Amino acid sequence: MKSEVGEFKWNKLKGARERFAACNMCRIAIEKARAGKLRVDVLIWDIQDSRHNVLGRDDIANLQRMYYHLFINVLRRRWPNNAVWRLYPDEHTAVDWQTLEDFLEKKEFGLEEIVPATSAERPLLQLADLFAGMAVFSREKFQDYQAWLEAPQSRLSGDTLDVDPSRSEKERFNVLRYFDKICKARKLGVSLEKTQGLWTPKPKNPLNFWIYKPQHPDDKAPTRGELRQKSSKKRS
Repeated sequence: MKSEVGEFKWNKLKGARERFAACNMCRIAIEKARAGKLRVDVLIWDIQDSRHNVLGRDDIANLQRMYYHLFINVLRRRWPNNAVWRLYPDEHTAVDWQTLEDFLEKKEFGLEEIVPATSAERPLLQLADLFAGMAVFSREKFQDYQAWLEAPQSRLSGDTLDVDPSRSEKERFNVLRYFDKICKARKLGVSLEKTQGLWTPKPKNPLNFWIYKPQHPDDKAPTRGELRQKSSKKRS
């Protein structure tokens, strides 16, 4: 993954140099995924759905639960049962990794350790940042992306454009277009248009963009009040 960018971060993708690095990372990841040497699993959730649109939502506790869902799905269902895991999450999150590690060990997931790390130390974290950032961006900016794609034809026909993307948005649109094209060319089963954002209908595919859906009416995100109540019970 060598490029002129020392450490890639999606939120710093603002110019051609970062765009080149992002496209190069996409290409390498797809090559490795097709060879069975890499999986990409990105879990996305809508903070306006019935689970997350609750008063006093605790985003840190909710993030921890989303990590749990992701680990359960990936560690148990997408890799061999005898796999041994060392997990290196981004150290900048406020997740209680020890609690999550204890739970996963009890469930016999073959987990050796969870060690928060920086993306400079673990280059694969840069890849995770790329795909997570692109997944969210593809949903938040889908309409603008479509307008950008149609802009050349609109100019030829004399239509007025309502969207004027920034330089960084244009660079990210280019990365998204590149990724979408190469996924379609390699028949990787990643959809962009159907749900107006990156989505993989078949989770077993090596590039899996998974949209979390509430599992039942009582599936609600944790709240800050709920967390305080649990803490009080532990002290008593």
